[in-house]
Amino acid sequence: MKPIGELTLRTLAMPADANAAGDIFGGWVMAQMDLSCGIRAAERARGRVVTAAVKEMAFAKPVKIGDTLCIYTHIAHVGRTSITLKVEAWAQRYLSDLMELVTHADFIMVALDKDGKPTPVPKEI
Repeated sequence: MKPIGELTLRTLAMPADANAAGDIFGGWVMAQMDLSCGIRAAERARGRVVTAAVKEMAFAKPVKIGDTLCIYTHIAHVGRTSITLKVEAWAQRYLSDLMELVTHADFIMVALDKDGKPTPVPKEI
């Protein structure tokens, strides 16, 4: 199995992000996914975006200290003011080429204007 989408973020899982057993907190993984969606959606919207919803996330495998977390994003749908992204989190295991799918989810981002109100997503150039 290979990642779907564009590599949007790579970061190293550190001890401060882990529990006593050395497993990385799921909330930290989700935060990295949210950051990735913010990056990708803001590029597409050419402006400010916020997270409106996250649809169903389950963790298939743990992330361990020293793994490189790789987040892949794919824009699945662009609505009037929203962008739906398919997001996959993969762990590149410490000192290894092995990549394993950790979790995936759909994130819905909404474009905002300067006053914080939903604004139409521009047409693609």
